[in-house]
Amino acid sequence: MFSSVAHLAQVNPFNAPHLQLVQDGLAGPRSNPAGPPGPPRRSRKLAAAAVEEYSCEYGSAKFYALCGFGGVLGCGLTHTAVVPLDLAKCRMQMDPQKYKGIFNGFSITFKEDGVHGLAKGWAPTFIGYSMQGLCKFVFYEVFKVLYSNMLGEENAYLWRTSLYLAASASAEFFADIALAPMEAAKVRIQTQPGYANTLRDAAPKMYKEEGLKAFYKGVAPLWMRQIPYTMMKFACFERTVEALYKFVVPKPRSECSKPEQLVVTFVAGYTAGVFCAIVSHPADSVVSVLNKEKGSSASLVLQRLGFRGVWKGLFARIIMIGTLHCSGSSMTP
Repeated sequence: MFSSVAHLAQVNPFNAPHLQLVQDGLAGPRSNPAGPPGPPRRSRKLAAAAVEEYSCEYGSAKFYALCGFGGVLGCGLTHTAVVPLDLAKCRMQMDPQKYKGIFNGFSITFKEDGVHGLAKGWAPTFIGYSMQGLCKFVFYEVFKVLYSNMLGEENAYLWRTSLYLAASASAEFFADIALAPMEAAKVRIQTQPGYANTLRDAAPKMYKEEGLKAFYKGVAPLWMRQIPYTMMKFACFERTVEALYKFVVPKPRSECSKPEQLVVTFVAGYTAGVFCAIVSHPADSVVSVLNKEKGSSASLVLQRLGFRGVWKGLFARIIMIGTLHCSGSSMTP
């Protein structure tokens, strides 16, 4: 098992450990390629700084509690704030003949349901993405520790980007199980007129019609959407930040003020959001249709939508995801 993890880390295209060490100032020129790499020279200082800077021990109960709380804020509140955009996107995916664009979707929804109609599905969105954020942030740290122990201290540092990608994918697997029931209810509320207006109406009705299957039949497409999304989010965000500080910002990161660093974070977050939306949008279209229809399957939905159909609502989702990334990234240190 260890050998397979190490091999996947080495072939990961997002990581080049020696170049990264040189960029971080932790390694000099590779004068002896055949020899074993020396330990990072700043590791002790970084550890000491971390102890002084943070108020709780890494891996402690308080640490995981704060991670979970950050996940609730970063996912639950931000997704709830963009419910009108999400509603327009879902309706464009369901009925592109009626809802031809974002503003057209807003206009039709406002005429038919009033201002309250634009907030349809806010309750399952808040509950579902709060649970997803809590699980994602906590399990992300848990898997980082687990995979670090598997790789060993030196390899864990050298291949840290690969480790973070693996940890984020593993965490998202469990986070989507927590999200699936509320995502299913949200789609029914937003895309089936007359089905239900609130979570209290939708959940019992769904259970009566299809049992527990109604809440979890979309979990596999959710994995297809969210796991690549999360991995792309991390890889693209981190590399964009590095590129901005290297090629755009005229001074080192340590010399930048907090507002300047925040601007870089926002730009990197929105850039990552664009790529995340593109990578995960076809699966998002399948999830939306699948949760609306009874007795359907992901493969049947994909065949019926076709290549053009799975890209409906992409522009709305790019705006939504970019906004979420900017808001979420501003909550991270």
